[in-house]
This record gives sequence, C-alpha cells and structure tokens, in this order.
Amino acid sequence: MPTNYDENSIVILEGLDAVRKRPGMYIGSTDTRGLHHLVWEIVDNAIDEALNGYGNEIHITLNPDHSITVEDHGRGMPVGMHKSGVSTLEVIFTVLHAGGKFTSQGGYASAGGLHGVGASVVNALCTWCKVMVHDGKEVWSMTFEDGGKKIGKLKKEGKTSRTGSIVTFKPDPKVFKTTVFSYTKICERAQESAFLLKGLKMIVTDLRKEKRESIFQYEDGLKAYVEEINQDHHPMCNAISFEGEYNQIKVKGCFQYTDDYQENVFSFANMVRTRDGGSHETGAKLAFTKAFNEYARKAGLLKEKDKGFEGNDVREGLTLVINLTIPEHLLQFEGQTKEKLGTPEAKMATEQIAGEHLRYFLEENKEVANILTRKIIKAANARNAARKARDEARKGKGKQKSERVLSGKLASAQSKDARRKELYLVEGDSAGGSAKQGRDSRYQAILPLRGKVLNTEKATNEAIEKNDELNTIIHALGAGVGSNFSPEDSNYYKVIIMTDADDDGAHIQNLLLTFFYRHMRPLIESNMLYIALPPLYRIAKGKNEYYLYTDEELEVKKQELKNGYTITRYKGLGEMNASQLWETTMNPETRTLLCVGIENAHMAEKRVSELMGDKAELRRNWIEENVEFTLEDSYAKEVLSR
Repeated sequence: MPTNYDENSIVILEGLDAVRKRPGMYIGSTDTRGLHHLVWEIVDNAIDEALNGYGNEIHITLNPDHSITVEDHGRGMPVGMHKSGVSTLEVIFTVLHAGGKFTSQGGYASAGGLHGVGASVVNALCTWCKVMVHDGKEVWSMTFEDGGKKIGKLKKEGKTSRTGSIVTFKPDPKVFKTTVFSYTKICERAQESAFLLKGLKMIVTDLRKEKRESIFQYEDGLKAYVEEINQDHHPMCNAISFEGEYNQIKVKGCFQYTDDYQENVFSFANMVRTRDGGSHETGAKLAFTKAFNEYARKAGLLKEKDKGFEGNDVREGLTLVINLTIPEHLLQFEGQTKEKLGTPEAKMATEQIAGEHLRYFLEENKEVANILTRKIIKAANARNAARKARDEARKGKGKQKSERVLSGKLASAQSKDARRKELYLVEGDSAGGSAKQGRDSRYQAILPLRGKVLNTEKATNEAIEKNDELNTIIHALGAGVGSNFSPEDSNYYKVIIMTDADDDGAHIQNLLLTFFYRHMRPLIESNMLYIALPPLYRIAKGKNEYYLYTDEELEVKKQELKNGYTITRYKGLGEMNASQLWETTMNPETRTLLCVGIENAHMAEKRVSELMGDKAELRRNWIEENVEFTLEDSYAKEVLSR
C-alpha cells in the first residue's frame, strides 16, 4: 500500500482525460441513464437553437451499428478559425467549458446548456464521433475517435443551401455497462420536448430492426401534456393554461385537479427537466397555497378562526406542469446534470404569475372553485385526524388494533431508534423463518408475506383496506397511508423488499412497488425503500465458496476456477440457511441493496398505469418493445397476458 504523499502524487488530467477518468461527475452514471444522458446533451443543444428561433425540427435516428444521430435545422455550429488557433468546431468538441452561451455574442437569449461541456463530454465517452455542419453555403465535417481524439482536419464535403448541424456518435463499451439505446425512452424525451415548445417537431427513427418512426408536434403542448398524464384518472376540472413574464423571466404552466390524492408536479427551465425541483417549484407551490387559502376565507368556506390549509392539502390531486424561459445571465442550475434550478428570481416570477392566474380562475369559476376547495378541506381534515391518531399511538393509545394485526406475523426489532431500524418484507414463511434466525435482531425486523399481494393499481380502496397483507405492512410502518402517510413517523427508515430471484419474486416486487408508489410515495421520495439482491449461484471448490449474482459473474468464476467445482442454483430464499442468508443478503457489510427512486415522475406515472393497470394491450406493447425473452414461449405468453 503506497505511503508517500507529496508533489509527485498530484496528477493533472489533460484535455478530456478527466471525463473518461470520472464520467459520473459529468453524466451522473455509466448505466443506461448515463448512456441516454449523452443523447440529451446533444439534443439540448439542438433545442437551444429552436428555443431561440433557429429551426423548429429535430431528427433523432438510432442506427443499425448502435450509433445515434441528432440533426437540427439551426444555424449550424461555427467552423471558422478560433482565436486559440484551431477550428472552432474542434474547440466545441474537445475543450471543456467552451461554448457559445457564455456571451451575448453567441445569440442565445435563453439556453439550457450553459456549462460548455455537453458536446465535449459526449465526444470523450465515445468510440467515435462525426460532426457535419451546413452553414448555408458549404458542408463541413470533422471526425473524432478513441475518446475525443481528432482524426484529420476540418473538411469540406460539398455545397448546401440549408443550415444546421448533424452529430453522430457511438458510445464506448469500455465506459458504459450497456450501449444499446432505448427507442421508447428517446421517444418519451422527444415527446416531452415537443410538449414544451410550441410548434417544435421532433422525429425519432429506429433503423436497427424494422424501420419505425414517431413524430411529435403540438400547438398547445402543456395542455396536451397534462391531459396525457391524467388520461387514466378522473379530472375534477379542465386543464387550465397560464403564462406571463416577470423581470425578464417567462413563465408558462398548466394545471388540472383529479379526484386522486397524489400530487404530480413537473418543472422545467429552458426546456431542461428539473427533476429535483428548485426555486420555480417553490414559487408555484406557494402560489397555490396562498390562492386557495385566500379564496376559501373570502368564500366563507374557511372561517377566520380556522387554521389555514397546508401546501400538501392544496396539492392533493394536483397535476401541474411549469416551464420557465430564463435569460442566460439569470440562469443557475445546481450541478452539470441540471436537475435542480437555483435561480432566486424564478421563485418570485412563478409565484406572481401562477398566483395571479389562479386567483382569476377561482373568481371566474366559482362552482369549480368550491368543489376544489371542499376537496382541500377534506384533505386537511384527514391530515389532522391522522396526526391526532399518530399522537395517540405515541402515548400508548390506539395500539390494540395494530398489535392484533401484527400478532404472530412481525418479528420486531429491539431498538427504539427508527432511523437505525430496517423492516424486511420477505417472500414466504420458509424464507421468513431463515431471515428471523439469521438477522441482527437489534435493528432488523422481519415481516413474512404469504403469497402475492393485491395489485393496488386495479383494486378499489375498500379492497385495499380489507387486504390482510397490505394492512400488516401499513400497521408495521405505523406512518399512515395515502395522503396521510408521513415518512418521518415511520417505525423503520429502511424498508427492504426481499423476494426470490425468480419470476414470481419479480412479480411480487412489482406488486409491492405499485402499492408503495400509489399509497406511500413519500417513502420512495425519501429514499427509504430498497430491494435486496440475493445471489443466484453458490460455487464451491474445496473449502472455498463464492456467491454470484449474475450469469456473467458465474462464467468469470468458472473460468477462474477451471474445474473441480460444484454449482448450486438458488431458486428461492428458502433454499439458503440462516447463516447463508445473513452473509449474502442481510449483512450490512456484505449485502447489496438497490434504492428505489423516481427518476422521471411523468414516466413513473405512465409506466405504473401501463404495466399494472387493466389495459392489457398497453402492457403487451411495452413488454414486446423493451423485453428480450430468453425463457420458454409459454412463460412469455403468460407474462404478456397478465
């Protein structure tokens, strides 16, 4: 182990080496999410052109060699000699923090890509990248290989009368865990962009198998966006659009209430999805809370002595999409992946414009306003009742029902510190018995599940309330359910789904995930829900044994051991004894847990509805598009028909 730490220990990474050394710093990860982030970086540059009035059509093509092409009809990237002494095109694709959005001379009043690293990062993480530029007179090209190294000089390819840029790149398999682009994922992102920018035409073409093409273009995109999100729900009002400008910031939005209790807020800044929210979301939420409190008091639905509505009450059942156009000098994202807006001025702009239009809507549509306000009053009453029930439970009251439900089922943990405690939801009594014996009883609680739980996407609230397994989970957590769920009140700060590594286990996982998403979503949003990864194989040679989690790991270990080994394929958790289950799946020092998160709230909503709802055709289409079957056809048919 090296012990010297001196001036020779400090290394300066030149050019794009830093990107290849630490790709996660620039694109978030090297899994499928990071892979598609490459596409978003190039597409966002094309959208910035359209956002500023240069071209309204973008083509994305998935090629047979697994490269991808993004073509826009903007002005075309600059190709002249840069003051650094090389072609400007070369600077864009090989130098970090080089771009046309740092200065007003770049012609961008507003843009999403502001860090000047998008194109160069994509180039650095690719096997090869080719750029073609149409400047209205000439066609220019430049090619890069092997992580961003230029191959030859800028070349003229011919004459042209059009303008725009064409970027084709192939991700490096040495960097990414997979280099297979998802047509569905790219179509979803393209559609989202078309929703946000009026008149923008997004065309996605897949040439890898049978040619297929999707075209997205909308005249009232935000309204179409909201209506698509709520297509499987029951609206309580029409989708209401609003827009305005405040201190140079343009705000566009659309909202609609449904009779659900979940809120769905989707925010964007210069057409970049701000997954983690930010100042504009804060402003919008304040606007809704203030407007409904003011209206309720004015209409006499909320007395002066009554406590006002809280934000969660007002947003129950609300679907809201907001998209801000922010001048370059005001725009602040937190991090290169641009998932949270930091612009302070955006809060005031959104609060002012959303609040003004919402107050007008409530005054002009009093019948609908009263219906929505009464829904909010019910939400507030339910929240207060749930809070009172939790307070009584803490004082020792109201525990009898919970103890009766959990009796003989839950093996609780000894610790009183909820932040350290873990609840394992275990498939089957056999595995539950092994888990109870092998656990650390100080912090780990075990709740065996008998059979498959209810599909809550299809079930009524009455059916859910009567379901024994779901009731047991609700009482074990002790934090309420639905709109009354409070993650801070949970008896466990880690809830771990532990099922067999087979098809039934995966099905049970999906059923539980659906339940938590629909009825305890804050548990997911607080990073408190996990999936345990049990091993698929145990391979032993002599006194040595190894646990392997994938077929690829098994093949590598077989090559390493050469011969004289035995292999055990675990079909279920119950096949492991208590010590094996602890060592492989439950020991915090050696286990692997997957934290369940919501990467894209819109897509999560759509996926749950498609895959777990009652429309078999939607489920079948998605599975055929995204799943490569390696099992028997009989099982494939069973999956498709569920």
